[in-house]
Amino acid sequence: MSYFKHHVFFCCNQRPEGESCCADHGAAELQAYAKDRIKALKLSGPGKVRMNKAGCLDRCDEGPVLVVYPEGTWYTYVDKSDIDEIVDSHIVGGKVVERLKLK
Repeated sequence: MSYFKHHVFFCCNQRPEGESCCADHGAAELQAYAKDRIKALKLSGPGKVRMNKAGCLDRCDEGPVLVVYPEGTWYTYVDKSDIDEIVDSHIVGGKVVERLKLK
């Protein structure tokens, strides 16, 4: 068994001006929101869920992006409601959010 049931990485990379990057889409703020939401649900910690900031995940052109492990499911998102849907459906319910999933 892995240390966390789900380990979620939010790309928070800042590229040079003019280049597409997740940081320009509020990735750090939405990662903090997701982390707070997981804590409020009492789902954070060993054996549960970890929400991490990451450097470049090399998919900024599709961003902002996050990836959920151990499944390796990649998502894009726009706002808090998308984050809520990912948390409620995938993290809590075990069901992939197809409309936000990246191939």
